[in-house]
Amino acid sequence: NREPSGQHVLDEEYYKRIEAVQFTMSHDDGKIISDLGKSDVVLLGISRTSKTPTSIYLANRGYKVANIPLIPNKKIPSELIENYKKICVVGLVCDATRLSDVRRNRIQSMHEDRPVDYTNEKKILNELENSKKLFKKYNWPIIDVTRKSVEETAASIIKILDILNSR
Repeated sequence: NREPSGQHVLDEEYYKRIEAVQFTMSHDDGKIISDLGKSDVVLLGISRTSKTPTSIYLANRGYKVANIPLIPNKKIPSELIENYKKICVVGLVCDATRLSDVRRNRIQSMHEDRPVDYTNEKKILNELENSKKLFKKYNWPIIDVTRKSVEETAASIIKILDILNSR
């Protein structure tokens, strides 16, 4: 005999996931950066490196995720640099050619106003190089998402978190 809605037992795990999803949605795309220390992980990457879908997937697994786009000539939040040993930051990178295609498709489908050079491969290569330099400077792990599904990227991030949390 099964209780109605027995599969939705409102246990601690459930509330933890709800809280994680709310946190992650409000910290999407650099919207809130004042409390990054409360994140389980902060994802950094240039435009269209799967930060949001990866964040949401992790949130549904109960992780509080902030994601911040790396925008040319815009500084990253100082909290990340000041607390770079305390906050788990993961850098996401992608193949430049693939990124150029993804950005081109995005502009066409969303009719977005973007800078003229948003899809320029040389410019994207430059953005990627700068992001890798930043990640290496602070010794942040880097995941290449080019041929990875969101689930695979998330699994790699969970491994990183497990290693950090076991220290």
